[in-house]
Amino acid sequence: MANKTDSGATPMTKKYVKSGIIAAAVIAVAAIGIWTVRGVHNDASATVEESLTTVSETAANGADLRIAVIRMDEIQNDAAALIDLRKQKEEYEEKLRDELTREQKTLEKEKAEIEKSQDVLSRDALQRRVVDYQNRVTKLQRELAERAQSIEVAFQKALNQVQTKHLDPIIEGIIAKKNLSLVIDGRFARMGQNAQNLDITGDVVNALNKKVTKVKMDKPMGF
Repeated sequence: MANKTDSGATPMTKKYVKSGIIAAAVIAVAAIGIWTVRGVHNDASATVEESLTTVSETAANGADLRIAVIRMDEIQNDAAALIDLRKQKEEYEEKLRDELTREQKTLEKEKAEIEKSQDVLSRDALQRRVVDYQNRVTKLQRELAERAQSIEVAFQKALNQVQTKHLDPIIEGIIAKKNLSLVIDGRFARMGQNAQNLDITGDVVNALNKKVTKVKMDKPMGF
């Protein structure tokens, strides 16, 4: 969609972020900031007034401006293609949850069997069985995290397709048809009661529903 976050990153994928890389980036940014400040202090080749001589005095005339507001959150909630995409994503997530439940029951049963065999197996045999169990748990956790991430990647890819192939052209077409000068993100707009025909969200949703109602997600890894 036009308002990207990341969405699409899930709590599981956030664990892969390396704090060391972030710290290095912060240090690098700080170094750039120091260098920039020094450069400003050392470079007195032009005053602000002299620099502004290159700026044109021409500005937009309020009487000529045609402004509209678009609410991306409503488009995400109301557009048929996006509703269908969310449903596909939820279906994959439900399958993953069901599989997790089954695997958990299997592992719990195996854990109970290991605990019962403590007095029967030798120390080495018991240790091997415990290690094998722990390895299976670790492998399951890794696979589930990778598959959950794959669902999110497929979903975001489909959203991007809707935006680039359908939504963006529709918004551009509406801007041209209404001869708009500026379209404002509705999340930051406050409208008075007299603002008729300012919000074009409904026009966008209706046009998008007419153009496309279904966009199939790529099958995520492991499904």
